[in-house]
Amino acid sequence: MTPVLVVNSGSSSFKYQLIDMTGETLLASGLVERIGQAGQGRAIHTVHQSSTTGPATTMVDATYERELPIPDHTAGFAVMLEAFADNGPSLTDTAPVAVGHRVVHGGARFFEPTLVTPLVEINIDELSVLAPLHNPANLAGIVAAEKAFPLVPHVAVFDTAFHQTLPPAAYTYAIDAELAAAHRIRRYGFHGTSHKFVSEAAAAFLGRPIAELRQIVFHLGNGASVAAIEDGRSVETSMGLTPLEGLVMGTRSGDLDPAVLFQLSRRAGLSIDDLDALLNKRSGLQGLAGVSDMRDIQAGIDRGDAAATLAFEVYVHRLRAYAGAYLAQLGGVDVISFTAGVGENVPRVRAAALATLGFAGVRVDPARNEARERGIRVISTDDSPVTVLVVPTNEELEIARQTLSVAGRTETP
Repeated sequence: MTPVLVVNSGSSSFKYQLIDMTGETLLASGLVERIGQAGQGRAIHTVHQSSTTGPATTMVDATYERELPIPDHTAGFAVMLEAFADNGPSLTDTAPVAVGHRVVHGGARFFEPTLVTPLVEINIDELSVLAPLHNPANLAGIVAAEKAFPLVPHVAVFDTAFHQTLPPAAYTYAIDAELAAAHRIRRYGFHGTSHKFVSEAAAAFLGRPIAELRQIVFHLGNGASVAAIEDGRSVETSMGLTPLEGLVMGTRSGDLDPAVLFQLSRRAGLSIDDLDALLNKRSGLQGLAGVSDMRDIQAGIDRGDAAATLAFEVYVHRLRAYAGAYLAQLGGVDVISFTAGVGENVPRVRAAALATLGFAGVRVDPARNEARERGIRVISTDDSPVTVLVVPTNEELEIARQTLSVAGRTETP
């Protein structure tokens, strides 16, 4: 076995998965939440194991939950270790060979998975000015995990790294160049781990070299982004300096005329913090329809709710705008993939997003699109020049792969 522990740490919680990379099999997963908050924290630990009955093999999951005070991330990792010890799998028998950490922002400094060192931690902390809600929490998870697993390599995998291949014309904002350089104002892009996983999975599924493919990947969840990928490299993406730019999302506005902020400040008296909260938490589907979940939007449309209908139309309009723009940037497209919660599970969004792209050779098969199948699948017609796929993303597995690629060539610290 070659176990890798993957950690995704937030400010008051962290998720984890233990994956055996020999067969890329999930062994256990968990969530530790309400860290540092008043009252009881909560830890949920799930053991994943296969059970063979006759010719069939099924997954038998056993979930364990407990509540107790969890004052900080270090205490949270102690609770995680207790869950492994009490419920399995044993970290003695399946000791991680490495720990992989999701880090949201790597700026222009990190363009590949990186062995965590004191200098790397300093850089992650310093880059918190670009991601104040994420990098400090990611770093807290790294520090706590190093205490829990001091004898194995720790690897940081950056959401922004995949998009470091963007050309200058794509990542440069047209503002004063010296001011932008002084404050590192440029487009970085996010969801890179997912875009990388999906584009590679699509190429493997089709049995074609990724270097031959022009791909557009829609990562549509509560946060949403789209990437244009050529020869396996990101050449354009919708998110920018922060995850606020681009598509309409659950609670984020996406693209917006900057002068809207000036108007709201001058005429409505909104402060910088007010505007930040407005665009990140009270905009997108939430701002337009009062709900942020696409399932609620669809239910509203079905009962004739005008606000839900308009929200959906605005959402789709932006998807089409980016699809057209990326078709032009790539000079055509071979594969379009949908992934994440909305992309994988909402046929109405997929059909509407591509409905006007017949001129570009995009033909969606309605029956395939509506089919409630699991796993990677084709939803375009057999004669469609462009292959359209649904590709379930697996960011944790991608982090584990990248972690092992670094740990495999690194001496244990």
